[in-house]
Amino acid sequence: MNNIIYLDHAATSPVAPEVIDVMAKAMAEESGNASSIHTIGRQARKALDEARSSLAKKINANATEIIFTSGGTEADNAAIFGTAYARQQEGKHIITTQIEHHAVLHACEKLQREGFEVTYLPVDKTGRVAVADVEKALREDTILVTMMFGNNEVGTIQPIAEIGALLQNHSATFHTDAVQAFGLQEIDVEALHIDLLSVSAHKINGPKGIGFLYAKTGSKLANFMYGGSQEKKRRAGTENVPAAVAFAKAAELATEKAQTRTAQYNEFKRILIEEFQEAGIQFKVNGHPKEVLAHVFNVTFMGTNVESFLINLDMAGVLVSSGSACTAGAIDPSHVLVAMFGENAPELRSSIRFSFGLGLTNEQVREAGKRTADIVKRTVQ
Repeated sequence: MNNIIYLDHAATSPVAPEVIDVMAKAMAEESGNASSIHTIGRQARKALDEARSSLAKKINANATEIIFTSGGTEADNAAIFGTAYARQQEGKHIITTQIEHHAVLHACEKLQREGFEVTYLPVDKTGRVAVADVEKALREDTILVTMMFGNNEVGTIQPIAEIGALLQNHSATFHTDAVQAFGLQEIDVEALHIDLLSVSAHKINGPKGIGFLYAKTGSKLANFMYGGSQEKKRRAGTENVPAAVAFAKAAELATEKAQTRTAQYNEFKRILIEEFQEAGIQFKVNGHPKEVLAHVFNVTFMGTNVESFLINLDMAGVLVSSGSACTAGAIDPSHVLVAMFGENAPELRSSIRFSFGLGLTNEQVREAGKRTADIVKRTVQ
């Protein structure tokens, strides 16, 4: 079908043309190993250092605090296992939420099997954790608090500033998975009192296979990978210089256009709501009404079945998802929606996620809304 409308940018985003250009140029010109001391190696090192410095500035960090990784999952794993193993003599208690990405949840589950204790905090019906619950869960032996910045399924933004302020009076390391938020939300790790932060390039029109972990100077972090002495001995493996350069370009474009894109994505939400209302179908928007990522739009269509609904949408050329891309195809209900609404809630069977990004127009979004409404009318009994 030529008339495909891609509305799954939270799963992955198309690489921006400008990013492709700088990556291709770097692949052609920066062929050296950044660890080599000869001329070509030093040239690659310079390109890598410039990319690292550029990315650090986007979150008000120092270049030395940026550790390049293969993406968000590795960054999350490095933060969680790195902190747990480095600080296990101080305590074995970790606090997280029930709605984290599986890169965080599965890492925490593994630590539980190794003798760590994990508190999974609940969220309200908007998907937000209560700061009072974080405070109540804190213990003397709590070594890590890990909470996502903005949720990948419903878009709800967590009270990161308040939690960061709370932890100023506690020794726990504060990690946030900012994979969905980076590039749209203003993030200042100093002002927010964040110790560790995870980011991935492919969510912001950069290449797949690269991300970074911000690790505040002085953070206790055990090595996650062993081999060479790359990334100041914190992450072994030959650095992917072209991808790092492309990542920096993608971040530059994203932050430059953040305000414009936010306004555009809010307009997309308004258009979809308008189309659904005009069609007279039953629907409910999920997530926080105000504290929400602009590009994520989770909607329940009463009476639909999510699996068949997604297939019908795909056949109609509207590409969306039922939540996290990492669990696509799984028959288990979304753990995020379970946490928000309960185990037997109708939202679990009838919710889909629209997510916006590069290249979308008002006309395309309006057409997607019409096609979606037509399918709802046809399938709901």
